[in-house]
Amino acid sequence: MKYSLRANKKRLSGKPHPDRDTQYQKIQETRAEFEAADDPTISVDAKNRELIGDFKNNGKTWCAAAEDVNMYDFPSDSLGKATPFGVFDTVANFCLVMVGLSAATPEFAVNSIRRWWEDYGSKRYAGCRRLMIECDGGGCNGYRPRMWKWLLQEFADSTGMSITVCHYPRGASKWNPIEHRVFGQISRNWSGYPLRTLTHILGFIRGTATESGLHIDAEYDQNTYEKGRTVSDAQMKTLNIKPDEICPKWNYTIHPRNRK
Repeated sequence: MKYSLRANKKRLSGKPHPDRDTQYQKIQETRAEFEAADDPTISVDAKNRELIGDFKNNGKTWCAAAEDVNMYDFPSDSLGKATPFGVFDTVANFCLVMVGLSAATPEFAVNSIRRWWEDYGSKRYAGCRRLMIECDGGGCNGYRPRMWKWLLQEFADSTGMSITVCHYPRGASKWNPIEHRVFGQISRNWSGYPLRTLTHILGFIRGTATESGLHIDAEYDQNTYEKGRTVSDAQMKTLNIKPDEICPKWNYTIHPRNRK
């Protein structure tokens, strides 16, 4: 009767947002416009946190004998939880992954973007005046956190660039390029290997590559990020932010406050 033991499959994403298709079209059009002008477009996101230590890592790998790991995944037995945050240049097929042991906050996200720009983006896109960021609608880089917009304003002020942000709708984050073009490849690369130390994690990330030419660099972010930082109404009024006419809560541009 063709019965067999089967596991559940995560395929249902819930009722789609009524503006989902409109937002997809907006993201594609904005990305095409930036690429045609040789302006940078980056896809950003935080990957799942990973326990550091002798813990089972899902998947299988070729080896002479299976690795011995802890029977239980008690966080108290770990060396900490690693949070990778990626900044993926979709045109260059290059990603910088910052790995921190602190919380995934808007400050961590924007500092990772700033590090990518200082070390890589400013050299590849010297003289550019604008940057596009694709990101999820929730989390530390979501459209709701005020701190995300506040820190992007500081980044725009310091670089002189206008920052155009496009968020993916609810239930659509898997379409964010960094998810399937970078994070999926990293997970495959370390599949079945215990992530015993931070050095192991950084090494697996740096060693991830694809036939399409993906290149990844990884760095350790030693900063401690505090949760719960707030931005006042008065501070929000000082932002030089312009919502787009299409899905304004998901699409907006932050201009430098000091640009003449």
